[in-house]
Amino acid sequence: MAGPNWDETEDMEFDDELPPTKTVVEADGTKVVTEYMFNDDGKKVKVVKRIRTKLIKTTVNKAVAERKKWAKFGESAGLPPGPDTNATSLGEKVLMKLSQGIKDEVVEQDAKTATAAVNSNISCRICKGEHWTTKCPYKDTFKPLNELTAPKAPVADAGEERGPSKYISPGARARLAGGPQADTGSGSRPDFKRDEANTIRISNLSEETTENDVRDLISRFGPTSRVYVAIDRDLGICKGFAFISFYDKQSAERAIEKLDGFGYDSLILRADWSKRD
Repeated sequence: MAGPNWDETEDMEFDDELPPTKTVVEADGTKVVTEYMFNDDGKKVKVVKRIRTKLIKTTVNKAVAERKKWAKFGESAGLPPGPDTNATSLGEKVLMKLSQGIKDEVVEQDAKTATAAVNSNISCRICKGEHWTTKCPYKDTFKPLNELTAPKAPVADAGEERGPSKYISPGARARLAGGPQADTGSGSRPDFKRDEANTIRISNLSEETTENDVRDLISRFGPTSRVYVAIDRDLGICKGFAFISFYDKQSAERAIEKLDGFGYDSLILRADWSKRD
């Protein structure tokens, strides 16, 4: 649509009433619209607009073309098919910026972190670089420089008095001083060993076995003082064996008799004394 042709605008000096708008269609299909209005100076002017309509054919989906022919309803009932400026409002354009992925954001974030580290005088405790210690590439291979350069603490002799920060049991003090308790084994009981006379070992347990499962399994044979199930620290699963300490030997013997060869969790258990004579 062409704008107003200001060359054809002329002042009107007659009465205060505006003539009606005239529309003339020329032979080539161009519409000539003549309007009359008052300008900013209060003068009556004539504005001529030339509008040329151009028909553009586009290929659309068949379902979309059929949907445009549906009869309108509601406040738009009676309007011709297709979009209408009085009933159709266009939403604002949304511009999207497609990035190459999360990698660009990570690189940008690292760059911002490095800039902030330089501006704030941040120093790594490991390599003394201008970055956070947690971001240091050598954090898993090197120790902090202050630990490497720090002088080693002198090792105290056996007879030297220890500081109050480290507790030494009376038996250890006697052994360090060469006292009578060094050979008797009293005080700290260095020769003390756990009594495993009533302890049994159950093996061939499944990986899903827990301590509660073992307690439920041996609860019928008698009271226990200790139940230990070997668990893999990395995988968090049972290693296949457990140790159970009973208060009396009869309960331990009864457990071995019943559980040795017992089918449990699709496996055949093996039960025996933890330490044979």
